[in-house]
Amino acid sequence: MMTQTQQAVETARFNMIEQQIRTWEVLDPKVLALLDEVPREDFVNEAQRGLAFADVELPIGYGQTMLSPKLEGRILQAMQVKKTDKVLLVGTGGGYLAALLAKQAQHVFAVDIIPELSALTSQRLAQHHINNVTIVVADAANGYAVAAPYDVIVFTGALNLHPTEAEKMLKVGGRMFAVVGDAPIMQAILTQRMSEGACRKEVLFETCLPLLDNAPQASKFEF
Repeated sequence: MMTQTQQAVETARFNMIEQQIRTWEVLDPKVLALLDEVPREDFVNEAQRGLAFADVELPIGYGQTMLSPKLEGRILQAMQVKKTDKVLLVGTGGGYLAALLAKQAQHVFAVDIIPELSALTSQRLAQHHINNVTIVVADAANGYAVAAPYDVIVFTGALNLHPTEAEKMLKVGGRMFAVVGDAPIMQAILTQRMSEGACRKEVLFETCLPLLDNAPQASKFEF
């Protein structure tokens, strides 16, 4: 029998899925089941457990934030990750998205430029016996060529420019999610590699995220 606290957590999780995620056009039953299965409250700081299911980007330290639940849901739905997929996750956050992707994929390379966040992600994944994630401390703003090519690439921070170098690391049939543009309005873009020489881009929705550390900048000419 669940305690009162456990009941409150499960009610909050149910409300998150039904009132935030499903109403933001995330209707894939596999994605909704996954969000119900992986305990988001275990991937936030202890002091923030009461906000684990809130419709906010939670601060996680080091100037970084955790994606909102509805955005994580939209990413999972757009990527359509399969059990045979190799995934590159750029920016680990608190480890929750890495855990969600790992449950769907064959293997995930989770790369973050901040060692402390990489260590935290590793610890949290181990606590949940998720062992198909390779944690890497590196700058992957232009992708991570070491383990390329990938079936799926996900950027968790925004970029001023479309990540063309990372796009080259997609296998044929591969998909990439990136939020591109300038605040306050940015576009979430799904890129699909159709052939060795061609990709198709689709704008999924508009949003606004903090910029990825070391995000490539457009060249500025002075006259």
